[in-house]
Amino acid sequence: MSPLDAKNPPAARANAREQAGLKERGLVSPPVLKGQDGEGSVQVHQDASMKIEGAKVFSVYGKGGIGKSTTSSNLSVAFSTLGKRVLQIGCDPKHDSTFTLTGHLQPTVIDILKDVDFHAEELRPEDFVTEGFNGVQCVEAGGPPAGTGCGGYVVGQTVKLLKQHHMLEDTDVVIFDVLGDVVCGGFAAPLQHADRAVIVTANDFDSIYAMNRIIAAVQAKSKNYNVRLAGCVANRSRDTDEVDRYCDTVGFRRIAHMPDIDAIRRSRLKKKTLFEMPDDEDIVLARKEYVKLAETLWNGTEPLAPAPLPDREIFELLGFD
Repeated sequence: MSPLDAKNPPAARANAREQAGLKERGLVSPPVLKGQDGEGSVQVHQDASMKIEGAKVFSVYGKGGIGKSTTSSNLSVAFSTLGKRVLQIGCDPKHDSTFTLTGHLQPTVIDILKDVDFHAEELRPEDFVTEGFNGVQCVEAGGPPAGTGCGGYVVGQTVKLLKQHHMLEDTDVVIFDVLGDVVCGGFAAPLQHADRAVIVTANDFDSIYAMNRIIAAVQAKSKNYNVRLAGCVANRSRDTDEVDRYCDTVGFRRIAHMPDIDAIRRSRLKKKTLFEMPDDEDIVLARKEYVKLAETLWNGTEPLAPAPLPDREIFELLGFD
């Protein structure tokens, strides 16, 4: 019996009748809802067999277009330079998360599974995993067709496939690079697997507003899962005063700062990470910041529990002169 049924005996009896009716007709019962992730939202708990074990798992979130994939890919290489075995999973229909690691767009896990009518046993690891720069293993989960399906299903199928093919057993670090600032239950699914969530932001209101919403999503998931917030990365920003003001207000922390340098834009055009670019001064400094971030995350960060602001308060803090 779910906690909701326990509070409502008539609901429990109705649920029991529904389960019995399904069983009589030979139909599969729907999943039992076991707990609330947040106010007004009931999520199905993750199957325990899908837990990623033996690796440190990080989920990267942030406003759409803020540079999450660039951050994730350079962070993956930074981890690899520390001798870590890294797997990056892109969770976006655009499937361009690992573009600078591999130099091309990869087919998505969902498209590959469709090609074999979802018979995963017919696939080999090389069908859906590509080795990128410096040995980083790259996977593109993709997403459901527009207006249909759920991102959570896509993430779940990807993790299931990786586990079936034992691709997670020899991995030290898993990085989920997640679609934009969508905080619905589906695209929050990587938080069920993650140890720490990292938010990429810029020093402007819209980015920080998105970060505030993502913090709320992580806090909701943390009620039922082990995920905690590691901190934020100020990206493409000359200054960090607005980010720092927000962090000081809610009890959050900036753990890295990537300045707005043109080399990052050029690296995307060349389909490369910063670690493959010429040793210009600004590029070398940016690489050092990524390596420092990788070291910080690997060594472990304090589990942060900031209190996200109501909309009115964040507007009053940052939205007006």
